[in-house]
Amino acid sequence: MNMVPDTSVLIDGRITSMIKTGEYKDVTIIIPEAVVAELEAQANNGREIGFSGLSELQQLSRMAEEKTITIKFSGVRPTLEQVKLASGGEIDSMIRQIAIENQARFVTSDMVQAEVARAKGLDVVYLKPQVTDFVPLGIDQFFDEHTLAVYLKERVAPVAKKGTISEMKLVKIREQPVSEYELRNLAQEILERAKRDPDGFIEVEKRGITVVQIGSMRIAIARRPFSDGMEITAVRPIVDVTLNDFANSDVIRARLLGDKRGIIIAGAPGSGKTTLAQGIATFLSDSSFIVKTMEAPRELQVPDNITQYTNLDGSMANTAEILLLVRPDFVIFDELRKLEDFTVFGDMRLAGIGMVGVIHANGVRDAVQRFADRIDFSVISQVINTIVFVREGVITKIYDLDFTVKVPEGMAGEMHLRPVTSVTDNATGELVLDIFRYDGETIVMPVIPGAVPVAAAAPAAKPAPPPIAVQNVGQPVAASQPFRSPVATQETAAPKKESDERPGWKLMEKEIQREIGRYSEGFIDVQMISDTKAVVYIDDKDVPAAIGKGGKNISAIVNKIGIGIDIKPRSEFDRQQAQSRPSEEEINLGGGIRIQTDKKQLTIVAPDQSGKIVDVFAGKEYLFTATVNEQGEISLSKNSSIAQEMMRRYQNNENIKLRPV
Repeated sequence: MNMVPDTSVLIDGRITSMIKTGEYKDVTIIIPEAVVAELEAQANNGREIGFSGLSELQQLSRMAEEKTITIKFSGVRPTLEQVKLASGGEIDSMIRQIAIENQARFVTSDMVQAEVARAKGLDVVYLKPQVTDFVPLGIDQFFDEHTLAVYLKERVAPVAKKGTISEMKLVKIREQPVSEYELRNLAQEILERAKRDPDGFIEVEKRGITVVQIGSMRIAIARRPFSDGMEITAVRPIVDVTLNDFANSDVIRARLLGDKRGIIIAGAPGSGKTTLAQGIATFLSDSSFIVKTMEAPRELQVPDNITQYTNLDGSMANTAEILLLVRPDFVIFDELRKLEDFTVFGDMRLAGIGMVGVIHANGVRDAVQRFADRIDFSVISQVINTIVFVREGVITKIYDLDFTVKVPEGMAGEMHLRPVTSVTDNATGELVLDIFRYDGETIVMPVIPGAVPVAAAAPAAKPAPPPIAVQNVGQPVAASQPFRSPVATQETAAPKKESDERPGWKLMEKEIQREIGRYSEGFIDVQMISDTKAVVYIDDKDVPAAIGKGGKNISAIVNKIGIGIDIKPRSEFDRQQAQSRPSEEEINLGGGIRIQTDKKQLTIVAPDQSGKIVDVFAGKEYLFTATVNEQGEISLSKNSSIAQEMMRRYQNNENIKLRPV
């Protein structure tokens, strides 16, 4: 009897098993060259199904050498044009043609291929997916009841993570390293099972990597060139946990059954987020809600009445469009990674569907920041009502989100009323985060318990006008106001440092110096005002770079460090230092003008010319032009040629005077 298998059967691996069981004897297996070409192309692209099919061909060749069967190859390799039309059935047509020419039985596990072959009048054997009598997988030998994950790599001894989510340890399974041959056999078996088992899916199939889900086990098969060697990683849950097994589950149930149906489960990888999501999905299903899931890959272990969807044509946005037509009560989104995922989650929640999302984050601030960077902060509280933080399989914190209009916490008197999204600890009611817009940037500002706003600490202090920079060059230069960070500052003398009394401030000063140091090569002087505020003095020329366009750079630093920062030019610091100690000499020029000098600086004091651009004359001779700051001062370096020339003219009894431009 002649038999022609197609590509799907060779990948499936059941031809050799049927021959071994004696179902086919004295058979001649005709392999179309189109099948070989297709498997070769898949293997060259690093796809595991290609290697699996080639391994099946090798076993058939060995059976032919043992005279168990006869094997021959027939037909021609497909052309480039035929390969391009493979998705339209061109290669399948070539394979069927070989069966017609040889009057052979056509064997396939592809339903469409089988129906077309029957329409052509062929003797067709359609191998349906097996649903029973599965023997244990080879990789199961590495698992026991305490094993969460197994890591196998060629030339390395196999290891496993054992224990519980809260107490895990890495254990060597055996001393003998795993060979590539052993891994290839395991990979082929896994792939065959995934294709036959109704609970098996090939979730990802790309060059060098295949991700398979078989029941509760997720298996990643990596090979060159994606990895530096063949590797198989298998992960599976070891306990079945319900929502009632978690502490504070009553809070979550109340939110789900009420009107706050936007929940985010956050935590580090392996912390138990997916386990909690499974418990929530099962609880909702048992509470007579229609529940669907969005997963890539599909790893949630949920009842059969909960349909698990993956990305449609590679996009979760396409999946969301279908779900909006299906109209579920709740959707479990596991996990949010890409920008599209956050957008889809927000759109579906605003459409009225209850959403439970899973996200990787080390803390509530990180979780909120990932949303704040992707959706408008003003709708975050509508999309997310509750954030549940999980660590080592335990719910450690539950946070609530609300939207209001207020002055951001810790900034009273320094900012106007503005829309703010607040994050509070559900257990204590304490405010944790304020999210608001400042200068076009979304700021996620942590609230330090007990911190006193600057304005509240000194209500009687009236801020002085912001200083105007002065450049002592021979032409007028427009002054620019220094940047005011999201935490505004008191424009007073340089604050007294208390770092020696507060060790935590020293660490914060070093952190700020490191961040600002990316934009300034000069000395950086950091002065802590409070636990939530600092003043930083840097070289005048570096101020624009540190601030960034529209305050982008300083806003990023404030957001990262978590305290307000006010950038000021070095010249202002020097002036404040000079004002804090007695002047060495003061000369009265008359007309309300006087000169103050110390070791480093010469200051022309002319209160009547405050804020004006003036020409400075010695007698009738023009010396230079400068801008008088709002304190009525022009500051010059005492060693500069222009300051020395002015003092020489004064000592020669020439009249020094200012004339507004």
